[in-house]
Amino acid sequence: MRANVVLKNGFLSMTSEIRIATTEAELASCYPVMAELRPHLSSDQFIAMVRRLGETTGLRIAYLIHGESTACVAGFRVSEWLAGGRYLEIEDLVTDSSARSKGHGGVMFDWLVQFASEAQCRQVRLVSNVRRIDAHRFYERKGMTREAYYFSMNVKSAD
Repeated sequence: MRANVVLKNGFLSMTSEIRIATTEAELASCYPVMAELRPHLSSDQFIAMVRRLGETTGLRIAYLIHGESTACVAGFRVSEWLAGGRYLEIEDLVTDSSARSKGHGGVMFDWLVQFASEAQCRQVRLVSNVRRIDAHRFYERKGMTREAYYFSMNVKSAD
């Protein structure tokens, strides 16, 4: 899928392209951007985890190429809940720090919404850390609402 990006000053930028990473080389090209959001993962860990989660949960990695570089990366999956039906969950959405505020995140978000529509989803959902205030403003500008609380608790492994 190709998407044009309009910059804030109204000038059209070069064409961007969004792809779903399927090869190890494509996943490796996504890693530097993803590492800005998930710095605890090495490249090898990232690739192995994406492969495992792809097989077990349907996780996919979409990436936006702008010019010759990967500008934005999103991890997502389509799933279903008893309470709300079919939905697309955005697990990760990150733009390269050197390419922020140029519309890439918005283009990726809109692409994910279109993907959800084509996959017969009722909603797009995501969980965002409470400290990511700028991200929350972005999601709200894109039309998302806060509709639930997310609770967590660390547990000790039974090893």
